[in-house]
Amino acid sequence: MPDTIPRTQVHRRDFSVLQLPCGHAGCKRFFKTGAGRTKHILSAHPVISSPPPEQDMDIDVPDVLLQQLEDRYNGQDFPFSPDNEEHDLGYSHDHCADALRSSPPPDVDTEFFGPGNHLFRNYHAQLNGRPCDIHGSFLDDNALPPTHEPRSPNDWTPFRNRTEFETADFFYTQNPTPARKIDAHLALWASTLLKHGDAPPFADHQDLYATIDAIPLGEVKWECFSCSYTGEKPEGSHPPWMDSTFDVWYRDPHQVVRNMLANPDFAHEMDFRPYREYSTSGEERHYRDFMSADWAWDQADIISKDPDTIGATFVPVILGSDKTTVSVGTGNNEYYPLYLSIGNVHNNVRRAHRNAVVVIGFLAMPKTTKEHASDPHFRKFRRQLFHASLSKILERLRPGMTKPEVAKFGDGHFRRIIYGLGPYIADYEEQVLLACIVRRWCPRCMSPNYDLDAAGALPRCQAYTEELVSVGTYLELWDEFGVVADLVPFTNDFPRADICQLIAPDILHQLIKGTFKDHLVDWVHKYRLQTHGARDAQRILDDIDHRIASVAPFAGLRRFPQGRGFKQWTGDDSKALMKVYIAAIEGHVPVEIVRTFRAFLEFCYIVRKNTITEGTLEKLQDATSRFHHYRKIFLETDTVSTFSLPRQHSVSHYLQLIRLFGAPNGLCSSITESKHIKAVKNPWRRSSKYNALGQMLVTNQRLDKLAAARVDFTSRGMLDGTCLSAALDALYFDMSVPEDDIDGVDPGPTVLQAHTRLARTARKYIPSPLCTKRARTVLALAEELDIPRLPEMVRRFLFQQTRPDDPRDVSEIPIAGCPRYEGKILVFNSACSRFYAPSDISGIGGMRIEHIRACPMWRNEAPCYDCAFVNIGSEDVGIRGLEVARIRAFFSFIYGGKTYPCAVVRWFNIIGDSPDEDTGMWMVRPACGTNNAPLYNIIHVDSIYRAAHLIPVYGRHFLRHDINLHNSYDSFRTFYVNKYADHHAFELAS
Repeated sequence: MPDTIPRTQVHRRDFSVLQLPCGHAGCKRFFKTGAGRTKHILSAHPVISSPPPEQDMDIDVPDVLLQQLEDRYNGQDFPFSPDNEEHDLGYSHDHCADALRSSPPPDVDTEFFGPGNHLFRNYHAQLNGRPCDIHGSFLDDNALPPTHEPRSPNDWTPFRNRTEFETADFFYTQNPTPARKIDAHLALWASTLLKHGDAPPFADHQDLYATIDAIPLGEVKWECFSCSYTGEKPEGSHPPWMDSTFDVWYRDPHQVVRNMLANPDFAHEMDFRPYREYSTSGEERHYRDFMSADWAWDQADIISKDPDTIGATFVPVILGSDKTTVSVGTGNNEYYPLYLSIGNVHNNVRRAHRNAVVVIGFLAMPKTTKEHASDPHFRKFRRQLFHASLSKILERLRPGMTKPEVAKFGDGHFRRIIYGLGPYIADYEEQVLLACIVRRWCPRCMSPNYDLDAAGALPRCQAYTEELVSVGTYLELWDEFGVVADLVPFTNDFPRADICQLIAPDILHQLIKGTFKDHLVDWVHKYRLQTHGARDAQRILDDIDHRIASVAPFAGLRRFPQGRGFKQWTGDDSKALMKVYIAAIEGHVPVEIVRTFRAFLEFCYIVRKNTITEGTLEKLQDATSRFHHYRKIFLETDTVSTFSLPRQHSVSHYLQLIRLFGAPNGLCSSITESKHIKAVKNPWRRSSKYNALGQMLVTNQRLDKLAAARVDFTSRGMLDGTCLSAALDALYFDMSVPEDDIDGVDPGPTVLQAHTRLARTARKYIPSPLCTKRARTVLALAEELDIPRLPEMVRRFLFQQTRPDDPRDVSEIPIAGCPRYEGKILVFNSACSRFYAPSDISGIGGMRIEHIRACPMWRNEAPCYDCAFVNIGSEDVGIRGLEVARIRAFFSFIYGGKTYPCAVVRWFNIIGDSPDEDTGMWMVRPACGTNNAPLYNIIHVDSIYRAAHLIPVYGRHFLRHDINLHNSYDSFRTFYVNKYADHHAFELAS
């Protein structure tokens, strides 16, 4: 090491205070550069006008028909056909089925809904959510919300200013920081302020915590009650659990619900009255959010029989619970959270984790020694403690279930409200506990446990159960009806509540983890062993794993480097395997097994839709019938001995549950499981791990207070812009931007359903050890892609773009008649597609973003050239109106003062006129010209709809060892268009 080291201060940039507002109406974003703002406007502000549901996007209702409808039904109800559920369910007439039957069409309020008057809604005329004053007196129609004394826009109580609030929210919510690190940050901050005689916003972490605790909003304190065994104890020594006390922590659900109703964030994402939605074309029923289905309507019919409830808002209370493990270490690492939501909030809000699902309790988990764990008395105590705890926690809601009370809503109005217990979100083990039944029985119907799919089974209901208890013995009820006679469900303590009718559908545990992963995938393994022996079966299973691992990458597709051979499965793993499994097993299993998977996968993807119509229900019924038909092969080959599996049997109840509760994606246990992270796991990790529950309760309360404060400050316009931009405004800095820096961006709204744009930055080098330069001219790009005809293709592309009205086929135009371009080009590695896909994981408006790659070196491993759906201007729906192409390059150039963003694509030809009968997927092959030369073309990026995913048709042959995810597109000649890649692809490619 040299004796002297040159110590030269490196030039560093100063902190930039530049804050450029987006400028789009309602957008709060600020940016440090004009280019950053331009990128944001291009990607975020094509504004989507609420499109009609996915099934009805192409409906065109003539104005004449609309006028006829208005003339015919002016002042009257639209015609209405009640649903006939018995045809689908196979239920016979009895007093229990009456509760599940749709009400006859009552007096309704009819309104058109959505753009274009394609839909109309019949609203319940009695429980219609009329605004009232704080005393409950109804207001006139169109009355404005009551005015309140305005609060100062500078009132940050208990914070002194915006900086304090943003700092507290950053340290506690956005980037959870340990106490000692908060102190370290504040000390560093203080060191820069001493010379100015100033100090950081907080003295230390204790000051920060105390300030959060002083927030007056979101205050729902944690309370506790204790439970213990009060039954008869045996003489002499008895199990220790009989002397133990068990604590249950909870928050007042009454106040939690009122806070949720008053949240301004939900003002436009909430239904105040039950409704039934129909299309104006054919009057087809649509099931969407919870209040659009029959259960809420039927409850409103029952409630409105009391004249004191007329004009009120029905508030269904949705509950969910699920044990969760926070650590695999030793000690008390399991918790039993209880969650609450309300049915008025839209499904997309509940799925988006916007505080529409709140933890309201931590239930007790009695434990004892192994010697006494199987003691019937202990098991009964543990079950009844669960029900007694729920009854105690919810008791403050009981008065409001029969007598309306007045509550404030997020839109500023007061309304009378009437509560009711709604669906309960739970997995099967929890459903058994809730319904007070024996395992392996169905919680929704009385089918015998040895033949759960038997036709004509009656639905379970509490009235029938009570009749059985009154005439049968404990053992008779246990063995013959699956009823645990000595348990009393918590719903018995509340009006209009029957737990057997409130069991919600559970896509995650019943379909994805249960039927798919635990049953079908496992059965394929057993089938191979049954028919081929251990050695050959293992060889085939290894090839299936190789096929799964070799699937080409795709946005949102989880990779399986070792196939499906891993022990710890998560719900996301199962969802990812569903996307690729059917193509991987084809050729190695009989056609009947492939068709079993096809029927089940189609059922899963249809049931996950954001909006479900009567036509969709018919498709669900067809998928169910095909699934039940083709799965018989597992029974015929002795792979399994019975299909009486409760989670698989639940498939037969989904049609009924959709009619009762709306689209199942708003009531799935995946919502509560994802809430575990925020409400249980993260607070546990922040605790000292010693008596962690008390610390977790405090953490949850502080998070709720900060969330409530943010909503309040936002509603008063105090959080517009950024903290820095607000400080600059206070100092009268002029942050206006010259028009030249906006790059010609029009901030006005653009109405669209899909939009694709190139990446922000062009690539000058290929990321490799040689750092090869990317092409800067058309000729260089032709050499890089090995497409000699590329210059000619560019000229024909320009002819199309500059003469869009020319009726001639561009391929027949003499090349001399096409514009010539020999200037510079910019090459890009990706493009961004933005499209409406509300059934997938998306933003609150249903928008989804994905990147389409055309990269010569991806992740420093290998080239990656994605495929895409290309809009060819056809009027056909779905894949019949689209082409499939593989992107070889993205580039742009300027011609005649206009920028042309382009893509070089290789076309695929669709094989046949219908999807493959076994897998349900369309098949394609690379298109070829003369002499089998690849068929390339140049297209405008606007014609790219979104990315497409292809899976090779593997056939019966074993995969070569050199094939992997990077070269699978180049190693096969026939592919499936993977409609199971996501729910939007399922809609396009079905």
